[in-house]
Amino acid sequence: MENKTFNGDQKIKLTQIINEGMQVMHEIDTLQGGLTDTVKAIAEELEIKPAVLKKAIRMAHKASFGQEQQDHELLETILTTVGKTL
Repeated sequence: MENKTFNGDQKIKLTQIINEGMQVMHEIDTLQGGLTDTVKAIAEELEIKPAVLKKAIRMAHKASFGQEQQDHELLETILTTVGKTL
């Protein structure tokens, strides 16, 4: 393995990006925690599973409902074919 050495400017850039990256990751953790708490509260109020509500949020964010629906239809076809539906 090659030992890499960094000059003064490179060290400053590395230190800056590490510090900024750590700050962003901390903010993401904080926001995700808040979202989780909110999802749990709303799901309880609506009497649905938090996982279902969180999945709906992810699908809406990625605009992937159409693909998810196609995947679900294929899954249903497979399970029907092998006789493993309710």
